[in-house]
Amino acid sequence: MKFRLFLPGLLFLVVSAAACSAPELRDPNLLQDISLITSDPCAAPCWRGITPGQTSWRDTLIILEDDPTIENLQTQTDENSPAAAADWQQRGGAACCQAFSEDGQTVSILFLRTAPTMTLGQVIATHGDPTYAVGSPFSDNQAIVNLIYPNVPMVVYAFVPGVEGELSANSEIIGVLYMTPKDMELLSVTSSLHLWDGYRPYAAYRGDEDAPFDVTPSVTLTPTPTSES
Repeated sequence: MKFRLFLPGLLFLVVSAAACSAPELRDPNLLQDISLITSDPCAAPCWRGITPGQTSWRDTLIILEDDPTIENLQTQTDENSPAAAADWQQRGGAACCQAFSEDGQTVSILFLRTAPTMTLGQVIATHGDPTYAVGSPFSDNQAIVNLIYPNVPMVVYAFVPGVEGELSANSEIIGVLYMTPKDMELLSVTSSLHLWDGYRPYAAYRGDEDAPFDVTPSVTLTPTPTSES
């Protein structure tokens, strides 16, 4: 299998891609975790002692293996590069979470799909306003607003009831993506983004002629040809 870094243009699609087999984004069977707002046992972008860019891949797997609330931990490596990945689920729950290491030595990304037990108002009370926001449609009655915190660095996924819905303090959080500062910098210079403008209708953050982006890419990534194994 060929692994690739979650490039900025794809970061906002991760939730949708992961949810293909689970159409309901607000799923109580996903990760029961509110550490994003409690900072227990550690503050974002740390999760259960794992911090992108700091924690070794070996220690990451040990932490996951020793966590009694986690099951079905599966790991994969890439025969053509040092990259490695792992995925797991909460015990008795649905597949929720992924970790990725670009170099096979240090964790690069943590992606957690969470049960809808946190709200955007709680996140903002804890971390302040996000810097950027951009919408991702999912279905007729489900959409996502991706909230980007470059200084953490993280992307928080807020649920909106369809593209006609509105973002509010009560909007449920359905996932979070923690990354390295380097990857956040890459996201910031290669993505089209809206500046955060408070609680607004989804349409204000969707990115079209009625809601043009405030930030456009200053760097264009050139894909490197690869052969799939």
